Amino acid sequence: MAEPHQLSYEEARDELIEVVRTLEQGGTTLEESLTLWERGEALAKACQEWLDGARKRLDDAIEADDRE
Repeated sequence: MAEPHQLSYEEARDELIEVVRTLEQGGTTLEESLTLWERGEALAKACQEWLDGARKRLDDAIEADDRE
């Protein structure tokens, strides 16, 4: 299993969706739930970093366009 920061945004998002589905369905042990929760947190952080990076790129492009 790849580390969250090694995944593309789409891969991290899709895995995060699956983690949430599994947690919502229940039927896992406490230890499994905690492991899934921790993985979900790491995936959510990776997604946020992708979105923050995309936002910065857009802001930089807009700023560069405004200077022209």
